[in-house]
Amino acid sequence: MVIQNVAWKSAVSRMDNGGVILTDEELLLAVLNSAPVIDGAVTDELSGGGGSTFALRLGGSGSATEVNQLRRTRAALQAAIRNPAETNVAGLASVLAHAVRTPEVTPAGVSWHVRAAVDDLLAVRLVMAWSDVLEQYPGRLRACANADCNLFLVDHSRPGTAKWCSMATCGNRMKARAYAVRARG
Repeated sequence: MVIQNVAWKSAVSRMDNGGVILTDEELLLAVLNSAPVIDGAVTDELSGGGGSTFALRLGGSGSATEVNQLRRTRAALQAAIRNPAETNVAGLASVLAHAVRTPEVTPAGVSWHVRAAVDDLLAVRLVMAWSDVLEQYPGRLRACANADCNLFLVDHSRPGTAKWCSMATCGNRMKARAYAVRARG
């Protein structure tokens, strides 16, 4: 098993792994939203050869094992966000089972280093990002309110009432549907 170290400072800092720099939130939303509904059908960016390319873009190894681990982790996180009461804690804990997070104190502050098998590292980062986003934005990580959409959002609005992944697409469709229902009577 090959172990890799990645520096990890905090939920708002940036991670650098192989030249790819993402915040926790960017990483989490990129993976959660990697199975959008296009023309009525789910299009999975983690399937086929595209999955390897997707993982490489996020700083992963692109191996088949890593892509499968990302698919399983994405499914568990999507289910946890849609229905927190039925979160598969054991499934998410198994992703972190062999990961080690250690602090390093420097004059610039504390840096966290995550050690995990190369093929597990991206999934480990994903679960840690989910946890950090939940802690930093409680109650604001949610699925789009459009039942025909498969995307997720982190609500940054002041009142915390954002419902749609995009006001331009899902929000507009849902408001148009609601208006049509009201207009009919």
